[in-house]
Amino acid sequence: MTLLPKNSDGCPFLLLAPMEGIGDRTFRKAMAQAACGFDEAVTEFISVPSNAHVKSLAKIYLSDETAPIPLAAQIMGNAPELMAAMTESLQERGAHRIDLNCGCPSNTVTGRGAGSSLLKCPTSLYTVAKSMVKAAKVPITLKMRSGFQDTSLFKENLLAAQESGVHYITLHPRTKEDGYGPPAKWELIAEAKSLLKIPVVGNGDILTKEDALKMLKMTKCDALMIGRGSVINPFIFHEIKAHFSSSKHCLKWKSIKQYLDVYLSEIHPGSPMKNKINKLKQLMSFLFKRTPKLLEKRQVILTSTPATLEAFMEFALPILQEYGEWN
Repeated sequence: MTLLPKNSDGCPFLLLAPMEGIGDRTFRKAMAQAACGFDEAVTEFISVPSNAHVKSLAKIYLSDETAPIPLAAQIMGNAPELMAAMTESLQERGAHRIDLNCGCPSNTVTGRGAGSSLLKCPTSLYTVAKSMVKAAKVPITLKMRSGFQDTSLFKENLLAAQESGVHYITLHPRTKEDGYGPPAKWELIAEAKSLLKIPVVGNGDILTKEDALKMLKMTKCDALMIGRGSVINPFIFHEIKAHFSSSKHCLKWKSIKQYLDVYLSEIHPGSPMKNKINKLKQLMSFLFKRTPKLLEKRQVILTSTPATLEAFMEFALPILQEYGEWN
């Protein structure tokens, strides 16, 4: 069995991407319990600062959080000893795979030498990744962008990662300087695939089933990781799998309603009401990108001032149902 197996219909391995903010535990649980379709989830990054006690940080990881769908842990830092120690702690808590974040573009993160800053120096990338591999009894993987300011070290970073012993690389083909603005350069995924001996997971701008199929055809990547596209359409993984099984997946309103019900039930009960409403608005800001008509209503939703979650849902749900083009 390969590390990234295709299913019996030939559909590639599908991963729910780590996403800071929107892609938190609440989102992952709603996706796992009500949407599903993906083969593995990944936590948003767990920061490993130099003054942290890695044992206490590792406690925030719950291996059964998305059960029965497995949950990998992603960590971010630049101190090899601490990254190795965190790897050991997460293994003890049941992590079946641990991913190194070499992609976060946040200035707060890169200012500390972590995230996509590791792409400035292939040797540093290698040293951190190697420390994790040595400490691990589970697969270590790496998620990276195509570069920091530019792609001048693209090949060097890929080869450094491979040499470190990571099991596979997930590539988001934008630089740190690109942020999320210009289109992802899928041709770089194809280049990585032709250069490396280890598997390559394609990531970036997969917003529809058609995007997924186009990336697979264009890049020949081994698997797909989807982030924003899964927030806009939580059932995108089902649509991709339906294509490979030659079946039809109809997105029904009751399925979306169930997904939202689970999401609401998982919002932390101790949070202030304003925070709860803002969290729900964040999710809706993606769902309202589903159709042009919903997009027209998006600003109305985001600027509304409901007093409770119930009031917000009473306002937003009829609009989402009417203009969402559900079956």
